[in-house]
Parts: sequence; C-alpha cells; structure tokens
Amino acid sequence: MNAIDVHTHAFPDALAERAIGELEAAADWRAVGSGTVGGLLASMDAAGVDVSVPCAIATKPDQAAGILRWCCDIRSDRIAPFPSVHPRTPDAAGWVRRIAGEGFSGLKLHPMYQDFHADDARMDEIYGQAAEVGLAVTLHCGRDIAFPQDDNRSAPVRLGRVIDRFPHLALICTHLGGWRSWDQVHRYLVGRGPNVYLETSFSIRFLGLRRAADLIRAHGVERVMFGTDWPWCDQNEGVQDIGGLGLNEKETGAILRSNAAKLLGYGCPTMENTKNSQSQEELSA
Repeated sequence: MNAIDVHTHAFPDALAERAIGELEAAADWRAVGSGTVGGLLASMDAAGVDVSVPCAIATKPDQAAGILRWCCDIRSDRIAPFPSVHPRTPDAAGWVRRIAGEGFSGLKLHPMYQDFHADDARMDEIYGQAAEVGLAVTLHCGRDIAFPQDDNRSAPVRLGRVIDRFPHLALICTHLGGWRSWDQVHRYLVGRGPNVYLETSFSIRFLGLRRAADLIRAHGVERVMFGTDWPWCDQNEGVQDIGGLGLNEKETGAILRSNAAKLLGYGCPTMENTKNSQSQEELSA
C-alpha cells in the first residue's frame, strides 16, 4: 500500500553531509540515509512511499528567505516540503502569508532548535496567521533526543494551550503528540479536534505496538498520519510498523495515505516545477 510520509528531513546536497554529522554528534543517533533529496527519493522508492514532506527548520531569523527558495526548488509531485519561519524573523506573519502564497500546504516549527516555548504569546502571530491563511503547522512535540530530558518547551500541556487559543489551526503534532511524553498526550491532546492531528514518526517502536494502537484509536484514526522522521528512521520499517498495529485495512490506509491526502491536498501543492518527480533511478541515469 503506497504511503504519504508527512515528516521527513532533507538538506541541500552541499550541506547534507556536514548537517547530518553535526546532528548525529548532538543526538548520539545514527542516520539511516544521506539527508539529501536524492537519498530521500531512493528511500521512498524502496519503501513504496509516493510523497514525502521534508520539514525545514529555520534555526536563525535570517534563514526564512533561503529556506523558502530551496523549498520552491525541490518541490515536485513527490516532494512536498514545509518551509519554516523563525519566531524572531522580522514580520514573521508576513512570511507565513508568503509561504501560503507560494502554494505550500504547511510550515514546520521546532521549539528546541528555534528556542521558544510552544505556548509563548510571541508565537500567536505565527499560529494566528497560519490559521487565517489555511496553512497546517507541524510542531515538534515532546522531548527531543538531542536536548536534556527536562526540556519541556514542547510538552503536550503547552500544545493544549495552543489548541485552546487557536481551535481552527490545523496542528500536526509529531511523534504521536509528544515523544516520551505519551501519558501527557492522553491527558492534553487525545480527542482534541477536529483540527488536531497526530503523526507517527519515531514513536511506535518506543511506545510499543499495543500502546500505540490504543493511543491512535483513542484520538481517532481519521486524525492520525504516517510519518518517519527520515533520515533518522527507515521508511520501510515505518510502513511495517503501521501494518503491525492490528488495525483493519481501511484504518491502515487512512493512516498511511488518505488522511494526509485530504489535509494536504494529496500531499503536495499544485506546482510547475516537477524536476524531482521521477524515481531516484531515473535521476541517476
């Protein structure tokens, strides 16, 4: 069954090796791929993934423009990137409007790498503008393997406050709502909606199949999407994990594909640039 992976990462070819090395050193975790768009396409071909969403992270205020240009360059019918804006970028709300105007479906934010608390009032202009223009926001949720365990900048309780303030915001909560914070997920996120989505990246093998399936059913299968966090997790293993949850065929298909297709417009925006639409074998020919 083909899939849409709503949480991946990639870097420009010239930067990928250095970026992966620095992240491996910080997190004490080995990547399973090169971190390039070509490497992502090869992984997709091997795993039966039709569309992937590379999630960019603006770690400095002046990176919004460059990230947006790169996302425009790489997008295709198979690569549907989410650009990013830093909370301290001048006119951050204007950049959110520009991202929407360029035809993207969403943007990515990461409280640790961008140094903000998820429920900070200073984030309201970004959340509010995203809700107004119809952009989904993918937000890192829970702990992060590269940061201290007591770093709670993206704790589920904080996400609940964001939902209270912006109930119309399509919020994609990574790592099943909160990596290593799944008890809080049940308390503050499960059942919230209809615009609160959980995605499965980097979670099922830590949480366990039974607990993951229970959490997914409690929240509602129709608001859970497949994600892997590639190149930090293998896409083929991620697909297998979804298949091992014990869900029926319709539920499995909803998580792997149809939920994301509905939310994101078949997983990617309408675009003219399709240079990366072919398989990695075709790119290498």
